[in-house]
Amino acid sequence: MRIVQLANLYSPVSGGLRTAVDMLGAGYAAAGHERALVVPGPAYTRRETANGQVVTVPGPSVAPGYRLVLDPRPVLRVLGRLRPDVIEVSDKATLTVAARWARKRGVRTVLFSHERLDAILAPRVPARFPLAAATDRWNRRLAASFDAIVVTSAFAAAEFARVGAPALHRVPLGVDLTTFRPVPHAFTGRPVRLVHLGRLSSEKRPDLAIGAAAELVRRGVPVRLDVVGDGPCRSRLRAWARRERLPVAFHGHVDGRAAVARLLAAADVALATCPIESFGLAVLEAMACGTPVVAADRGAAHELLAPGAGARAAPHASAIADGVQSVLRLDPARRRAAARARAERYPWATTIAGMLDVLAAAREPAATP
Repeated sequence: MRIVQLANLYSPVSGGLRTAVDMLGAGYAAAGHERALVVPGPAYTRRETANGQVVTVPGPSVAPGYRLVLDPRPVLRVLGRLRPDVIEVSDKATLTVAARWARKRGVRTVLFSHERLDAILAPRVPARFPLAAATDRWNRRLAASFDAIVVTSAFAAAEFARVGAPALHRVPLGVDLTTFRPVPHAFTGRPVRLVHLGRLSSEKRPDLAIGAAAELVRRGVPVRLDVVGDGPCRSRLRAWARRERLPVAFHGHVDGRAAVARLLAAADVALATCPIESFGLAVLEAMACGTPVVAADRGAAHELLAPGAGARAAPHASAIADGVQSVLRLDPARRRAAARARAERYPWATTIAGMLDVLAAAREPAATP
């Protein structure tokens, strides 16, 4: 197959979306398919890589490190030159016009849903806004436009199941089990090493990680929290930690997956505080390092947990602190073994195989009158 991936908000700091797109693209190429990637950039560029052609089309900056295609016409022109057999779209906004372009030309299309629309929009619209009705209308349109929709979790599937999407597939993401792996760990118990990996934006609720650390300090538990990631909330969170003299280290965006893996593997417990997470790739990465996770009991991250590998908690600082203490009561060697064993059920090879099945089996689109 000639597969073209389209993605918005794809950048070195875009976390799970970029990782998923890159790992899938590499898997498609390794399986012998012709793969190309089209993403926004400051200008039009084209380069060849080991995993296929990468094309950038003009897209303005919408946040530090993030770009969005506003005018999709350059994307459609690139598609005309690439002549794909199937298009995988990692976007629910401007790039969805590719589905109409594709249907007119008999090209199959798959929407890869990286977020749940109603959960993302809820904190951004007025309370009286008919959010459920509006997102249902948009999701019905998406379901009618694309030949298949892929989600990664039960939480992510719910918004499309609600509108009766006819070709809905659940394909969990994977984890690099070689880069993210356990390292020898000294269980000294003092201080307890906590880690939070994720974008520091309000919807991700990184404040709950800081709050949980503060609560544990109040309870007399010696802790150190490593915060890995950057975002608009960083200054406010740093000011809070300094004001309260909390043992929190802000690492910002850490280049290199190996460096991230070292921070995760050194921790006793990882915190996954986002209550609207559509999957939880950071949860898998932590568990692959042998680090158990305390995850919010809303969203999808808690779906990845297993007995002995972590705990779920309400998205409140005190509840997350309770979760940390419950994990610490488990035998250290057993909890780390349980975390690694759980992550080993999610190799990228399984994700890639699942996606290739969807891409190959997407129904032939109906002829456009």
